[in-house]
Amino acid sequence: MTDYLTLFKDWVIGLGEKHEVDPLILGSLYLVSKLCFFTSLGWVLKTLRAKKPVLTPLLVACISFSMPYLYLVIAGRNLSVWVYIFIALMFAYGGYSIWKKITEKAGPVSV
Repeated sequence: MTDYLTLFKDWVIGLGEKHEVDPLILGSLYLVSKLCFFTSLGWVLKTLRAKKPVLTPLLVACISFSMPYLYLVIAGRNLSVWVYIFIALMFAYGGYSIWKKITEKAGPVSV
């Protein structure tokens, strides 16, 4: 089992070196961004129910969702075209899922 973990670790580090991306930074950004995303999503729902403007919490939710992907696009080198397509699809799906979660949990809200 430790052989497989060592092979996986070497593979991830090799990919990071090939594309000039630090895997530890990318993983940390991913974990932190998800925590910030769900916190700001709760903030959006709270402000929607209070019938206050939701622009600021929604922008925070969008930025926290996209942090690791933006790091990959900015710092990464020699990335395949499919990676950029995947990131664009993740942004589109993320925006759609945020919109669906907000409209479902907020209930009937007149904006």
